[in-house]
Parts: sequence; C-alpha cells; structure tokens
Amino acid sequence: MKILFIGSVEFSFCMLEKLVDINANIVGVCTKDSSSFNSDFSDLKPVCIAHSIPYLCVDDINSRESLNWIKNINPDIIFCFGWSSLIRKEILSIPSMGVVGYHPAKLPENRGRHPLIWTLVLGLKKSASTFFFMGEGVDDGDILSQIDFSISYEDDSRSIYDKVISIAQEQIEEFIPSLQSNNYKKIKQNNKFSNTWRKRHKSDGLIDFRMDSRAIYNLVRGLTKPYIGAYISYKGQEISVWKVKEINNSQENIEPGKVLEIKGTSFVVKSLVNAVEIIEHDFKVLPKIEEYL
Repeated sequence: MKILFIGSVEFSFCMLEKLVDINANIVGVCTKDSSSFNSDFSDLKPVCIAHSIPYLCVDDINSRESLNWIKNINPDIIFCFGWSSLIRKEILSIPSMGVVGYHPAKLPENRGRHPLIWTLVLGLKKSASTFFFMGEGVDDGDILSQIDFSISYEDDSRSIYDKVISIAQEQIEEFIPSLQSNNYKKIKQNNKFSNTWRKRHKSDGLIDFRMDSRAIYNLVRGLTKPYIGAYISYKGQEISVWKVKEINNSQENIEPGKVLEIKGTSFVVKSLVNAVEIIEHDFKVLPKIEEYL
C-alpha cells in the first residue's frame, strides 16, 4: 500500500514519524517550507531527508504542480493530517483507496475549524480523535477510526494536543494493517447530529473582563501554546496571556477590569463573576492596583 502524506504542523510531524516507525510504505510527502498561518507549524523535511522519502513543498496543495507530482507518485491512499486548506476533487480522486483525514472531535459533531480551541473555549468535557475518509464536504466522510477522550478542568491546548497525538498514534498502528489487508470498516456519519464550528477571528482572543472568570479561564487555556494566545488590550497594545487562575471574589460593587492585587509577577483582575489571576503573560510592566483593563 503506497501512502502519500500531506501535512505541515506538529501533529503532522508526529504522525509521519509514527508511520516511519511502523515501516509504512510512504512514497511521498507534500508539506510547506514555512507558515505564517499555523502557530504549530513544523518542518517535515528533516524526517523525509533522514528516511529518503521524496517530498514537495507547496503553498497551494491544489495547484497544477502539486496535482502532477501526486499523479506521478501514484499513491494507493493519501493521508492528510494537519493541512489548513480544503483538498479539491482532482486530488481526492487520485488514490484508489481514497484520502484519509483527521479531526480531533467526535464526528459528526463539531465539524469545521479550530476543533481543539473551540472544545476548550466552550468548556466541553469530552471529545474524540477521529480518522475519516475525506470528501468534498467539511469533515463529513465515513469514519475509519474514532476513540473518545475526556477533558479535565486542568487541561489546556498543550495537554490536549499531546493527548490527541498519543491517541492518534495508537489508532494509526491499529488501522494500517486493516487498510493493507483491505479488511477495514467504514462508519457513515449521521448528518442529523452534525454542527460546524466557524473560523476563529482575532477578536475572539480578546479578554473582556465583563466575561465571568470561567469564560476567561476557558478562553486562555484554549488559545495558549502551541496556539497564538489570548490577549489583553492595554494602553494601545495587545499583550498575550498564556495562563490564568480563577479566584473566588463575591464583591458586587467592583467593576469588571479593575486590578485588585499584585502578586509578584502575577496580578488579580476583577471579572463579572469572581476574579482571575493573570499568571503567565507578556507584560513588561505590570498594571497598577486600581487601574482598569
């Protein structure tokens, strides 16, 4: 079974390494030299070079150059794990076995963009690691493998990212032999239970202290590294925040956004309900007590 691999992020790197480790027949890799879009961009070229795997760096996976290169590779199956643009029908129709994609959500629920971020921002307590056969729709193809996982209050985007990497590597090791022997099952998605998450906008990362403490906590843990980070607008600057802690505060006569306390390099700010301690941040000079954010 000849595999063409498409990817350009940290998750892609880990999945490619796993395929190499289990001696999968990778006949080519499409990737990127760099990315201003993906904060978790990872260079796959070193893996390709170390294992003599042909590779092509592309900006547009649907370009004529990419299409011709993939046709010449003539893969039986394509794995697309970590690519930020849709793959068009011309490429989807090349491999006889189809194109397998990945989505860290419990499909058919939560299709669409930024699944790990929205999962945490919305405070969900469970999700799933899903491999599926890609079609022209958004994350709506038949499921190849799906494993549920739980999300704790302490989890953030880094811990969840690591969790899905570990689970997905186990899934790959399990389903590769079934693909090779043509003994795999497809599970059709029930569109009646589907919803689609939208693209995240920059303004979605703004911490507004009129939010309650839990909403601020979820926003920060959803956007922390390896992602771009939530931010506070302060004196005309956008200052990144990477970690916060909820603080019980039942005072009803304090406006949201007021700085209540300085604690070394961290500081406490009143939110609509309770307060938050800003623990990890990019402030060079801390705001003062009784200042407003």
